[in-house]
Amino acid sequence: MYLIKQADLRQTRAGKPFLAMIFQDRTGQIGGNLWDADDHMIETFTRGKVVYMRAIKELYQGSPQVNKIFLRLPENTEPNNPKDFKPKSPVNEQELREYISKTIFKIENATWNRIVRHIFKKYDKEFFEYPAAKTNHHAFEGGLSFHTATMAQLAEKMCEVYPVLNESLILAGILLHDMAKVIEFSGAENTTYTLKGNLIGHIVLIDEEVSEAIRELEIDNDKEDVTILRHVLLSHHGLQEYGSPVRPQIMEAEVIHQIDMMDASIMMMQTALSQIAPGEMTPRIFPLDNRNFYKPDFKLN
Repeated sequence: MYLIKQADLRQTRAGKPFLAMIFQDRTGQIGGNLWDADDHMIETFTRGKVVYMRAIKELYQGSPQVNKIFLRLPENTEPNNPKDFKPKSPVNEQELREYISKTIFKIENATWNRIVRHIFKKYDKEFFEYPAAKTNHHAFEGGLSFHTATMAQLAEKMCEVYPVLNESLILAGILLHDMAKVIEFSGAENTTYTLKGNLIGHIVLIDEEVSEAIRELEIDNDKEDVTILRHVLLSHHGLQEYGSPVRPQIMEAEVIHQIDMMDASIMMMQTALSQIAPGEMTPRIFPLDNRNFYKPDFKLN
């Protein structure tokens, strides 16, 4: 049994309809095409439906896919709740809430602390429900808060090793860096990009949220600490071609970018490696330069 994560109606070169599909369960996801899709198939096998699937698994350009797909809807007592087929955060919401609350308390700069608290109060529910991405990394319910908390934990350790770093700035930047994904995405269920997500993006959207917060809190927009916080948020993707209007020009901004990249990369590798046996190679991971990763059998040593 699988959940249909995606079912896009397309046409072959000969003009015949087919469904380009992605199936998922809690262990991962796999794609495949349902050829010669008739009207009944197109209406029945839609995104968000649980289905029984019989198919042949094969490799296509180094990545696994399913072919010769047979689908039907669940019968009688077979599982049919979509939530049972979605990956979830490995840490429960209450634990994440407690950690995030403690992390906010560590922000000693009053301006940053007030802004963070104001925005978290505004988006409290969404922050702990939304994924951190539509695909690739932390693309599961609660992924946004889990990704943020993991980054904060890494930052705390780095600040112990490098006491020159301003921990308050790094924590404030991490807590807010992806917050506008609650505006960029439609929600935790069948996540898609909103109009603002497509046309503006979460980096500019969080800058707008900070600007709105300082107006409502009557904070001087020309204060240096306001400008610095906005800079670390606007630069957290590192490069302009990756969506950041500016590149990091403050040490803490570069650190936030590097921690963000590290956490996302480890999650992508961890997810891919969890789906194979020792001694095997993962499928190619496109965001990681389309590389395969090997899973060693450490028990042999």
